[in-house]
Amino acid sequence: MQTHTLIIGAGLSGLALADRLQKTGADYLVLEARNRLGGRIHTQSVSSPTGQSSEFDLGPAWFWPGQPMMAALTQRFGLGVFEQYAQGDLMFEDRHGQPHRGLGYASMEGSYRIAGGLMGLIKNLAAGLSQDRLLLSTRVVAITQRPDGLEVRSISGEREWTILAQSVVLAIPPRVAMSKIVFSPALPQAAQRSLSDIATWMAGQAKIMAVYDRPFWRVQGLSGDAMSQKGPMVEIHDASPAQNGPYALFGFVGLPANVRLSRPNEIVRLAREQLVRLFGPDMQNPLSITLQDWAGEEWTATSSDQTPIGYHPAYHYPPQAEGLWAGRLIFGSTEVASQFGGYLEGALVAAKDAKARLSRQRLVAAS
Repeated sequence: MQTHTLIIGAGLSGLALADRLQKTGADYLVLEARNRLGGRIHTQSVSSPTGQSSEFDLGPAWFWPGQPMMAALTQRFGLGVFEQYAQGDLMFEDRHGQPHRGLGYASMEGSYRIAGGLMGLIKNLAAGLSQDRLLLSTRVVAITQRPDGLEVRSISGEREWTILAQSVVLAIPPRVAMSKIVFSPALPQAAQRSLSDIATWMAGQAKIMAVYDRPFWRVQGLSGDAMSQKGPMVEIHDASPAQNGPYALFGFVGLPANVRLSRPNEIVRLAREQLVRLFGPDMQNPLSITLQDWAGEEWTATSSDQTPIGYHPAYHYPPQAEGLWAGRLIFGSTEVASQFGGYLEGALVAAKDAKARLSRQRLVAAS
């Protein structure tokens, strides 16, 4: 099998790059190891007893003013945008589990969310692609440099097959690429080190999503925002849709990844108890409560990503990785974006950057 540009990863950056290539009539193929689109974008649908349903983002959820590519993409697809709910008091829980009302501020106030969840972006981008150029449940295990291009070995189920590409864009976290794919010949040591040192955004995080048929916290004049010194959730926000229900709160889990991954049921139980402490007895019986632990996702996190990042890294494309294999091997995830690295906006910037690198190398050809 042959293609001109092979894109590895069908998250936001990979699909956005495919969208750019599709518009120019370029030949491309997208491979995704998961059995779903979206990568770190993952939306859960929950229905209420009355039949209403809402979508809730288990991965990233926000974008911000001043991020023009996200704004343009939502407008292009006609997706509704609304501000993060922040009306009412914030709750604070001390280390003894004692709740206090009205301390602090709504930390995500002013951020934007997309009606129906971020999967709206993914579905619309994918819908515009040639469906025979998008393959799921297909993992890449090796990339070999050849005189006539790059030979990519992949596995889908029990089938192993080879693709010859003129260029490969790795639209997956650099650490995942370095840990999952064998490069032959081996990449220069400086490039290996610089790519392996790039922390994967969100990989060490876990989110708990608790969904209810009514927004019990809002009735009490609470925003749904909470900070806790006791946990297991250390930061909580309203995750409800713009209108109607079901409604939800989500929280970031503050426990280490090894503890979370070994005791998920206990963490969910403790989170339910915490919600009752903070917001009252009505929170005891959610329609659903889900723990999404990204540290346990092999296509997101490596062993180096088990500890959440305590700061926002100064992401960029490492100079040591420029021009690899005559410019045919390109990295293209949000972590290597020239701007807004780590954000959703960064994933779109990374796609734009990758397209520019392909064009500079004259590696984009019309089909």
